[in-house]
Amino acid sequence: MDTLELILHPVRLRIMWALSGGRTRTTSDLCESLPDVPKTTLYRHVAMLADAGLLEVASEQRVRGMIERHYRLRHDALRIDPDTAQAMSNEDHRHGFAVAMAALLAEFNAYLDRPGADPAADRVGYRQGTLWLSPEEMEEVAGELLEVLRARAGNGPAPRRRPHVISAIFFPTEQRNQDDGGL
Repeated sequence: MDTLELILHPVRLRIMWALSGGRTRTTSDLCESLPDVPKTTLYRHVAMLADAGLLEVASEQRVRGMIERHYRLRHDALRIDPDTAQAMSNEDHRHGFAVAMAALLAEFNAYLDRPGADPAADRVGYRQGTLWLSPEEMEEVAGELLEVLRARAGNGPAPRRRPHVISAIFFPTEQRNQDDGGL
């Protein structure tokens, strides 16, 4: 199974999100974070990610005669490089998008199902809008967003901090034409 196929699975995406932000977690911790995922399913997917080198063992300790592993993401192994993205078919992109949306929906439902969930107080947002942009302006917007996100990307766990999922989705809503350099 290639990296793209490993990543494009709702449960594995959720495991990776649960380990994002430099966090290390045991499979027991992950079971608590993802209570809607059966334990056997979660253990199987953690093993797949670890075997593929997408997760690494950060530490081990003996607990009640068993070895407990603390896993973390290997960010260098998770990148879909531009050549791979370019080689993806439209069907690959459709599948990837559907999996990402399914994982996002599962995360959102898990958030809402938590005791004390308060979308207004937590400033939950899921707005959509349209920007009219030239290809150059789109590049500028993407660069500006990356700059804003990079300023916080190194944040780690700290008092009053908790992880937030951010999902930016960009795609044109109309076909390209001759005037904008398209087909």
